[in-house]
Amino acid sequence: MTASHKDMANAIRALSMDAVQRANSGHPGMPMGMADVASVLFTKFLKFAPSDPDWADRDRFVLSAGHGSMLLYSLLYLTGYKGWTLDDLKDFRTLGSKTAGHPEYSHAPGIEVTTGPLGQGVATAVGMAFAERMLNARYGDDLVDHDTYVIAGDGCLMEGISHEAAGLAARHNLSKLIVLWDDNDITIDGSTEIATCEDTCARFEAYGWSVRRVDGHDPDAIEAAIAAERETDRPSLIACKTIIGFGAPNKQGTSGVHGAPLGDAEIAAAREVLGWPHAPFDIPDDIMDAWRAAGMRSGVRREDWLERFDRNKNANRFVHDISGMMPGDFDATVDAIKQAFVDEPKKIATRITSKMTLDGLTKSVPNILGGSADLTGSNGTLADGMVLLTPDDASGNYLEYGVREFGMAAAMNGFALHGGFIPYGGTFLVFADYMRPAIRLSALMGLRVIYVMTHDSIGLGEDGPTHQPVETLASLRALPNTLVFRPADGVETAECWALALKASHTPSIMSLTRQGLPLVRTEHTAENLSAKGAYVLREADGERDVTLLATGSEVEIAISASDALARGGVNAAVVSMPCFELFGQQSKVYQASVLGNAPRIGIEAAIAQGWGRWLGDNGVFIGMDSFGASAPAPELYKHFGITTEALVETAKSLIVRT
Repeated sequence: MTASHKDMANAIRALSMDAVQRANSGHPGMPMGMADVASVLFTKFLKFAPSDPDWADRDRFVLSAGHGSMLLYSLLYLTGYKGWTLDDLKDFRTLGSKTAGHPEYSHAPGIEVTTGPLGQGVATAVGMAFAERMLNARYGDDLVDHDTYVIAGDGCLMEGISHEAAGLAARHNLSKLIVLWDDNDITIDGSTEIATCEDTCARFEAYGWSVRRVDGHDPDAIEAAIAAERETDRPSLIACKTIIGFGAPNKQGTSGVHGAPLGDAEIAAAREVLGWPHAPFDIPDDIMDAWRAAGMRSGVRREDWLERFDRNKNANRFVHDISGMMPGDFDATVDAIKQAFVDEPKKIATRITSKMTLDGLTKSVPNILGGSADLTGSNGTLADGMVLLTPDDASGNYLEYGVREFGMAAAMNGFALHGGFIPYGGTFLVFADYMRPAIRLSALMGLRVIYVMTHDSIGLGEDGPTHQPVETLASLRALPNTLVFRPADGVETAECWALALKASHTPSIMSLTRQGLPLVRTEHTAENLSAKGAYVLREADGERDVTLLATGSEVEIAISASDALARGGVNAAVVSMPCFELFGQQSKVYQASVLGNAPRIGIEAAIAQGWGRWLGDNGVFIGMDSFGASAPAPELYKHFGITTEALVETAKSLIVRT
């Protein structure tokens, strides 16, 4: 007997309610409500290969409504993804399991992206769809021709990031992006009417999307809607009107089924209503066979693709781009860039030395993808030779994101997840707060995404405290698995870019100045001194009396203070600390050799949080303990006491005390 659509969808519902009940926590409502839509998608349309989950030309499926994770986990088990067992579903929400409360990228095959923070999945999918279009422009349909599907909830589309993402997708006509909206009118607090009255479909139509409504429990209507939207020349939103918790007779359609187990009595009643008489986690053979057949549905298409791949003259380049490996001449390119800075020493802002570095690196690493949130000139992110992406031409390598910092960051996550590109995007450092949730997911997923953040201190001057990020460095350094680079000159900038591009499982922040800085690395060395996070830039002439630790724009102040102290007979070493995180990874022996035994002073035009680890119990910090002000940069440094004179006096008093 062949299983029906109803049977296959009910298998998802049963596994979802059983797993949530066993875990005594979770969200059964969405999986039960969207089981019909997901079943149609996975059995009729989605191109995927459970035996080869990373097949480059697979369709991407993003569960933006990540709280409904049991929908995804059920599908991955039922379709036969390698490595998935029934025990994985039984271990839902337990320590060390594949089946975390929300889907986590790299925990198990088939999980394309970490989701849970609502709305980000939609924006990340925009990046994925964009990556597909760009790779298609480079390699053609033979190697790249796939779709990106999203299941999003009411909450995803309430979040402001959905606006940023939808506008960007519409501007570039991302026609291979289809969002399936779980339009169930329910949030945790109750009906969506308590918080919103907008016409979501009209909103997306206004963006320029193709929009249609469908009964989310009518498989034929769902199939027809998806088939039609696959033929449009615009991104698509399909509003699937569903009943949350479909099949649970006393709780369906209410907020009570959103985020709590149904309970034994309600599950028994649901089994009766759904016509599912089977024991918990029991999937009859005919239904399992039908799902496994669905999992093999794209096998022939994958074999055809592999044959085309073998014949394609660009196959090796395609593999290299997807892998994200650096080219063989990468280190030599970086070395030449460093040498050029030493050969022609100038006072240059690190946002400009970053641009000069990118001028060379983008020629060596062709799969770098640049961009900015409407600050291209200020950020210095458009390298020489880069080509703008347009709605009509996806062969370029620079994307103008508009004033969409959060959407940009999430889309860059999508580019990185999809493969084929190494994305970087620029804005002012103070606006990191607009994009922090996406930066956090970059770190959580272990993605190589590079955030170019300029105007990084009171040194930006007259724009004032609204734009002076005194607390931002400390907050970014608090993120696990994140590298925060604050280079002091062009040489360190080149080194930090090299480290960021090689950090294949870690996002990086490039904290760069508006104001010009002198060259402090005046002698060329092939070694990447920034790779250890901190190093002795200038050793004391004799036994150290004090060690001056500085980052970025304050390194020149530390050098000036060291010179002044030397004239007074005080031996001061200068340590440049371009990356706290990398320094923290070094051996205790190396750290001790850099920090020394003398009293330490830290100097940075930011707050002190995070510096205590390096300064020790007797150390002193010179920096900010308030917001900034509006004035020319030199006046601000003097006003806030971040000067050579202040550092010299502090050093002298510290030496006397110790």
